[in-house]
Amino acid sequence: MVRSKAFLLVTASAVAVAGAAQAEESVMLPMVSVTANRGDATPLTEVGSTVTVLTGEMLEAKQIRRVSDALKLVPGVSVTRTGTTGGLTGVSIRGAETNQTLVMIDGVVVNDPAADSSVDFAHILTADIERIEVLRGPQSALYGSDAVGGVVNIVTKRGTGKPSVSLSAEGGSRGTAAGSFSFNAGGEQYSILAGVAGGVTSGFSSASEARGATERDGYNSGTAYLKASFDPLPELGFDLVARATEFRREGDEGFGIEPGTGISITLDDPAGGEGRQSFLRGQTRFSLLDGHWTHRLGISRADSDVDYYGDIAGGTPTFTTRGTTTRYDYQTDYSFETPSLADATHTITLAAERREDDARIWSAFGSYLETSMDQDGYTGQYQVSLFDALSLTAAVRHDENDRFEDADTYRLTAAYFVDAWGTKFHVSQGTGVKNPTLLELHGYSNTFIGNPDLKPESARGFDVGVDQALWDDRVMVGVTYFRQSITDLISSESVAPGVSRPINLAGTSKIRGIEFEATVEPVTGLTLRGTYTYMDTEDAAGVELVRRPAHAGSVDVTYRFLDDRALANIGVVCQGEFTDRVFDSSFASRNVDMDGYTVVNAAASFDLTENFQLYGRVDNLFDEDYENVYSFGSDGRLAVAGVKATF
Repeated sequence: MVRSKAFLLVTASAVAVAGAAQAEESVMLPMVSVTANRGDATPLTEVGSTVTVLTGEMLEAKQIRRVSDALKLVPGVSVTRTGTTGGLTGVSIRGAETNQTLVMIDGVVVNDPAADSSVDFAHILTADIERIEVLRGPQSALYGSDAVGGVVNIVTKRGTGKPSVSLSAEGGSRGTAAGSFSFNAGGEQYSILAGVAGGVTSGFSSASEARGATERDGYNSGTAYLKASFDPLPELGFDLVARATEFRREGDEGFGIEPGTGISITLDDPAGGEGRQSFLRGQTRFSLLDGHWTHRLGISRADSDVDYYGDIAGGTPTFTTRGTTTRYDYQTDYSFETPSLADATHTITLAAERREDDARIWSAFGSYLETSMDQDGYTGQYQVSLFDALSLTAAVRHDENDRFEDADTYRLTAAYFVDAWGTKFHVSQGTGVKNPTLLELHGYSNTFIGNPDLKPESARGFDVGVDQALWDDRVMVGVTYFRQSITDLISSESVAPGVSRPINLAGTSKIRGIEFEATVEPVTGLTLRGTYTYMDTEDAAGVELVRRPAHAGSVDVTYRFLDDRALANIGVVCQGEFTDRVFDSSFASRNVDMDGYTVVNAAASFDLTENFQLYGRVDNLFDEDYENVYSFGSDGRLAVAGVKATF
């Protein structure tokens, strides 16, 4: 039953098995979740929430270079990008707003207070990523404000083994070139991983080419990273994480009126932007009572500095944002067993944190904003595992904010694993809170004014599902039903032609749906994976929420052959019809229907030696022309070939 149990662990986490590996290899990494609970890593058979784990091996097999592209493979997740590579990219979980997704990188909260508390995923590369965990449903009881829809937790690799160096270089169509360099080492008392990665492309038009745009919009970015640890004693350790990214993108922000519809559309122009993002975290770990009582004390800081240009060649910013989040946190976990009482294992977790958000915004049109917000949060969680089958968790949190009333949230989960059947049942319910952002409270331009009377948004979510292993573990199937409601949702209203302000909508927005996934290994070395999400959304007036497709899914086929030296992968991402919000010449808004689309990607690699690999891929193989956002274009067909070496 060990192998059956391991396979179910993968199913329970909605994992895309490394795709390239045989069954015994593919089940090793995702056997725990470090996000589903605030305590130590939790075996996935004991996780009652719905969590997906994407491994670094799977991303490399598909040659996915950006986290946003990886998240398209996760059930319940919608990814929206304004234009081509480098365009503003947001992630929505189970129909929530993009700024209701909490995002962490190695424990650093990276939601940008100067960007409406959202995260631009356009510039987050996968070069050093060990795993991406997506925890769905309201998680404010664990992580506070912003975690209304769920959590995206990015965990990078750590150094292991003898000192080694890895290099990669690739190039392709549309002036595309990229490369990476990393140093890796680790032992019993230390680890270090440091490197750089980046690339450049002349790209495609950010404005829709199907609507007549022809100007290419280029993009380049570079990321440097460091992850190190030192454990002078078995009971004492220190960790340091640092990451910095710089980027420059060309884009289209001109607008005109589309003939025949009267709708405002994006046109070619010389706009663009450039920015710098940096994340830093230091923490100490220590344990007592033979490891049963652990402590973690940390401090982290995330900085974002972005300039927007109406004419990027002119060199004068028209709009500038500066956002900083500083976070102080402490967590303690106490674990114990009661063998004579239900053969139970218990973990009690207490956590406290302080978060300080600062935002500064300048506009060439004369507006200026400098403001801040502080909040403190206190979390308590209890986990218990009974009879090696039933796992229960309960968490509560109290948040204190210097602008709003205190908020209390909770989360309850249960998981029941029947080892003999290879079956896991899971259920969770929780509440969430999302504080109005600094931009919503104060405004940031003469066209978007603030509303200091806004109330926090509140959410309630529930999900229930089952995961099943079949056919001697070669088939793994999981299905989850979810339901979520959001009250006092913040939207906008027009107060004058071309001027709007945020308001709380009366009533409750409702989202419900089904997430399905299946992984099949019909023969050794061949892995088939499919996901499907049905989502029904409506605001308080019964109108469908924009940019939330009712139907979405993916299909992935990976085959490793020639004694695992060769790999071939075909990936398909599908999105059904959806609606978007547009404006007409009088600045009035209305919803329009958008077509669905299907994008096919192909990748292959061959290991010439143990340390040298050739690889290549074709993104958007059939050159699908589609729009995520009305009148913005998408990347067309792109072919790339490269080499990778490790010494």
